[in-house]
Amino acid sequence: MRYLKILGVMVFMLSATVWAADGSKPVPASSASLQQARQRLERHEAEVRRLEQDVDRQESDSKQASERLKQQDQTLAELRKQLTALHDQSSATQH
Repeated sequence: MRYLKILGVMVFMLSATVWAADGSKPVPASSASLQQARQRLERHEAEVRRLEQDVDRQESDSKQASERLKQQDQTLAELRKQLTALHDQSSATQH
């Protein structure tokens, strides 16, 4: 799901590049506007890379948090088991 936004941006950028590179209708472009377009493309690509890194980091953090919660659940289950055993043992010695 998280990658869908990034994938959409990448598809848009690719389609814009293909459209701009369409050789059937050569459009004269000044080197200044071409340079600006290349700079914008580089900035967009850098932003996509940054967003991908952010998504990877968030997924890693989420996975680590999930593992910690799983470990805590196991610890709680073991403590409950020990408490029940102590309670049962205490009840047996009182009767």
